[in-house]
Amino acid sequence: MKHTARPFQPIENYGIIGNLRTVALVSLQGSIDFMCLPRFDSPTVFASMLDAESGGYFSIEPEMDEYSARQLYLPGTAVLLTRFFSDEGIAELTDYMPVENGHGRRPTAIVRKITTIRGSITFKMRCVPRFGYAEHEHSCEKDGDALVFSTNEESRELRLMADFPLTRRNGSGYAQFTLSEAETAYVILEMPEKDGPHCPFDTYKGDAYRETVDYWRQWLNKSSYEGRFSELIHRSVITLKLLTSAEFGSVVAAPTFSLPEIVGGTRNWDYRFTWIRDAAFTMYAFLRLGFYDEATAFIDWIFSLCKSTDLQLVYTIDGKPGPDEKELEHFGGYRNSRPVRVGNGATSQLQLDIYGELIDTIYIYNKSYKPITFEFWQLIEKQVRCVIENWKKPDHGIWEIRSAEKEFLHTRLMCWVAMDRAIKIAEHRSFPYPENEWHAVRSEIYTDIYENFWNEEVQAWVQYKGASHVDASALLMPLTHFISPMEPRWIKTMEAIDRELLQDVLVYRYRNGMDKLDGLDGEEGTFNMCSFWYIEALAKGGQLERAVENFEKMIGYANHLGLFAEELGKRGEHLGNFPQAFTHLALISAAYELNKQLSRE
Repeated sequence: MKHTARPFQPIENYGIIGNLRTVALVSLQGSIDFMCLPRFDSPTVFASMLDAESGGYFSIEPEMDEYSARQLYLPGTAVLLTRFFSDEGIAELTDYMPVENGHGRRPTAIVRKITTIRGSITFKMRCVPRFGYAEHEHSCEKDGDALVFSTNEESRELRLMADFPLTRRNGSGYAQFTLSEAETAYVILEMPEKDGPHCPFDTYKGDAYRETVDYWRQWLNKSSYEGRFSELIHRSVITLKLLTSAEFGSVVAAPTFSLPEIVGGTRNWDYRFTWIRDAAFTMYAFLRLGFYDEATAFIDWIFSLCKSTDLQLVYTIDGKPGPDEKELEHFGGYRNSRPVRVGNGATSQLQLDIYGELIDTIYIYNKSYKPITFEFWQLIEKQVRCVIENWKKPDHGIWEIRSAEKEFLHTRLMCWVAMDRAIKIAEHRSFPYPENEWHAVRSEIYTDIYENFWNEEVQAWVQYKGASHVDASALLMPLTHFISPMEPRWIKTMEAIDRELLQDVLVYRYRNGMDKLDGLDGEEGTFNMCSFWYIEALAKGGQLERAVENFEKMIGYANHLGLFAEELGKRGEHLGNFPQAFTHLALISAAYELNKQLSRE
């Protein structure tokens, strides 16, 4: 009996490859089931993760009985290996995308190298593109030995090349070929820009592989980190790099859209954009590890945005306002999780915390790497003025609540961070600023948080003014140095988080009255980044042994490649968009803090 593909793979059954323009998700069965072209935030060309029948895919699978599969990355790279094992032999699929740093020297391409390690194995290849979220018709024509897929709606084409014969079947590419022991074959899917150059097939077979491996290893060698957990940190920072645009310097929150927070549910969002909050935290991680070029590119991107317009919450990767949210009604959704949404309604929300995350990152950049200019300081003053004028307003908060606005603890905390870090930058650099006013506002925000967000009955700082439950974002209070982790009120708040939100090492973002608060039906999983926040808070609070144990247990929930989605479900399955930048940067931050505390001991 031949092995047959399941319509939907678990979200955790994927690896990610990319070229700093876009990414592709490769399953354990050797199928590319998700990819947007030409950019992270462009329409899909492969999306069978969201519709098994019509989404499109690009698969290479051995014809072997009862095979098992494993994946690994070449160490220090984003080159992915998928191996297939059976009594008939061993096969290996190597997937990568050549990196060109956004300068247009080489087209976007996926290189797939197929090797028979042992035995004689027959393979089937299917390339089934579906342009424009599977809404655009396309043609498939022969061009010599290659197949060219093109669509008029997008003025775009894909070029499929191989060193084995390709045939057309209903607008798709198909091949069946056999490789004996130690034989290798290549198939390349090239996506040239309009009127742009093609790359010779032999270049992909030869120089491109070594150049790609060298690129990733040379990039990773820039890391200044030499402590514990380095392998975990490096895999996470490579993942963050894969989500970063080499052309613009921006970073997407995740490369996917509408992977559900609960299977069959409606909490399905598009994360393929740059949230100021997520991007700022990502740059903080880059700065900590010595990747200053990425931080500088982001700072430059922000600088150009703030010069031309007021700071917004969500941007496309090229700095335009995030698109409105809409539903793709023709997509069935991951395991019937609908609606399938593109765009994000948060783009029109008020979220005042973004000023704190951004100015905190600029503070670290100015302090640890390169002094900012006075012109940039004047733009920061403009952002601080927004905080001073608006910090008392209710907003939608870090969790992007879609019902009534509230005075959220996390928002208020980040308004304090914005004031505190701006003051520190000014005093460090002797920049002029209205000292009395800024100090007074910082003190007023501090007092407001300390007194008015404390619930005596709950014995904790609660989610918003008047709330009776805690929120995992409170874990950032000691992490941002707002409060000492030894402060009695903070110790009580940690105890409340233990009671209400913690299941072993897994942390919910909030629990009580969730459906009433966010205006959405259904449950959700535990949030991986909150679990790493919790671990870091434990470490700062002197519970180092417990923090290390929790960290090691939490790492056990990563997928086979060390990647995390946004959430974990009841069975520990990965849920939400994948891989998520926020989770990986929180992992880096927790590991960094653990290493620091362990070194002190």
